[in-house]
Amino acid sequence: MPDTRLPFDDSAPKQATNVSLNSDLLAQAKTLGIDVARACERGLADQIAEVRDRAWREENRPAIESSNAYVEAHGLPLAKNRPY
Repeated sequence: MPDTRLPFDDSAPKQATNVSLNSDLLAQAKTLGIDVARACERGLADQIAEVRDRAWREENRPAIESSNAYVEAHGLPLAKNRPY
């Protein structure tokens, strides 16, 4: 079953690269049987997602601020229909 949390094509071909890692972390990972390449992929995917999220929030900041200002001034739309 594919891991749907991964924001990339897990079946894409692998590409060799050279990466320098902290030797203590690498030794611990090997001792624990951690797939270092897989861990690097997940870490890189997390960083990509974080950067994209930050860019989306910045791009949409004016709309978000406008919406928040409207709610502050007028309250939530349809709030009278809330059951609580």
